[in-house]
Order: sequence, then structure tokens, then C-alpha cells
Amino acid sequence: MTHPIAAPPRPADAQLGELVQHLCAESAREHQPAAGPWPAAATLDRHQWFTSPELVSLYATARWPELSDAQRRELSFWEAVNFYSQNIHGERLLIDGLRARLDSPGTAFLAPYLARMIEEEERHSAYFTRFCERYAGRIYPERMLTLAQDPPQAADFLFFARVMIFEDIVDCLNIRMAADDRLVAVARWINHDHHREERRHLAFGRRVVLRLFADGLREWPQPLLDEIRAALAGYVHAVWRTFYNPQAYADAGLDEPWRLATEAFADPAAEAHRAAISRRCLRFLHKHGILVGAA
Repeated sequence: MTHPIAAPPRPADAQLGELVQHLCAESAREHQPAAGPWPAAATLDRHQWFTSPELVSLYATARWPELSDAQRRELSFWEAVNFYSQNIHGERLLIDGLRARLDSPGTAFLAPYLARMIEEEERHSAYFTRFCERYAGRIYPERMLTLAQDPPQAADFLFFARVMIFEDIVDCLNIRMAADDRLVAVARWINHDHHREERRHLAFGRRVVLRLFADGLREWPQPLLDEIRAALAGYVHAVWRTFYNPQAYADAGLDEPWRLATEAFADPAAEAHRAAISRRCLRFLHKHGILVGAA
């Protein structure tokens, strides 16, 4: 499917148009419909690492020393299921949002790469789904609720900014787990393949966010700008909440999973972990004035 470039583009749009062409070419060049190292067996030995131990939500918290090595590895499996499940839900919302913007006047000139992103996100969702359904027998429900409608004059900006935040946090985790030889091969492959394509999505997303934010600053009144900043700060918090899933704790056989999720999220070690993983994303947002105050 071809999408016409909206005319006439502004200089900033022309620069984005060049990036779109470059990323489309790179995406086509690197397209790999590889099957990945999927084990033939319908089950996996749970006495392996599926999430890097340092990235397990309970790592270094008060509860971690109480867990045996077998419990830690079992939890690493269910946290991988949770990680992939939340990616499935996030990518579904992303795909819906991208499709809605393919022919929108304000973003139609981006359509060639939006179409590429949709294709790649659908492929990611397919292997996330395959892992969850094959080895866990289910996909965990979505844990992030949206209760309010975005202001229409900031809807495109907030959509792309949230996508960038989610993908940046996920990508930081992908990079670390793709390189972790302790992980079972299929988990390393999933993280490697996801990062391989998400790095392009992030390069695109950052440029789009900066352009839409610059446009918005010319039109948004200060109360709306304050609302937008509060929404994005709240979104970072909401993304991280999904990583502390009581259902994963229960499936791993841990007692009082809801209490455990609350205590783990509030643990200083967990706070430090989230700050370290979020640093790249937050530094970008503060550097460009999208967020203000302490980074």
C-alpha cells in the first residue's frame, strides 16, 4: 500500500520526510522473517533464567534473599510472561493509533513509515503471543487503564510521546537481556529481535515528538501544557506499575501476591532500579523541556 506525501511540507516536515525514507529503506534491508530458536517441546524447563535476575522485580528488595534459586528462576519465567503480555497490549494500542493516523492531515506525510511500523509491531506481537500461549497457556490481562480522554489539540503529541516512553523503557530492558548468556535461547532471541527493530521506531518517535511539541508550544496555553506534562509523568509511573504483577507472583507460588506487589514497588532498591532504566528516556524529555523539574 502506498501513501502520498502531504503537501506542501514545512522545513521540519521535510527533514522528517528524509528520515522516513531512510528508515523505510533500512527496514526493508533488514527485514528478517526469521522463525527464531523455538524449542520443539511444548514446555520449557523452568529451572532456567527467562528474565535477567537483576531485572526481576523483586531483585535486591527485602524479599529477594528469602527466595531460593529455584523460586527466583520460576519467577523469572512468569515475569517474562508478564513482560511479553504487557508488550502485546501496548503494541495493540500502538497499532490502532498508527492506523488512525495513516491518513490524518497532520501526520499523513509520515504514512510510509507508519505502515512499516504497523507491520513490524504485528510481527512482534505474534512472537510475544506465541511464547505466552505456548509456554504459559495464557496472556496476562492488560494492567494499564485509561480513564480520561486526551485534549484534542494535544492528542497526536501525547500518543507519540507515550509510545516513545513505553518503547524506550522496553528497549533498555531488551538490550540487557539480549546480551545475557544466562537466559534461555528463545528469551535472548525475542529481546534481540525486538531491539533490532525498536531502535528504528525510537529514532523516528523522538523526532516526531520534538516536532509535535514545538508545534504545540506555539498554541497550547500554560494550563494545558501543565496538564500534558502531568499526564506524561503519570504515564511513566503507570508503565512501571505493570512490571509488579500480583498474578505473576501468584503463578510463581509466592504468598500474598497483592501485598508483595505493593511492598516491592515501594522498596528503595526497586525505586533505584526504575530510575536507572528510565534515565535515558527522562533525560531526553527534560533536555527538550517536555518535562520540567527534577529529572
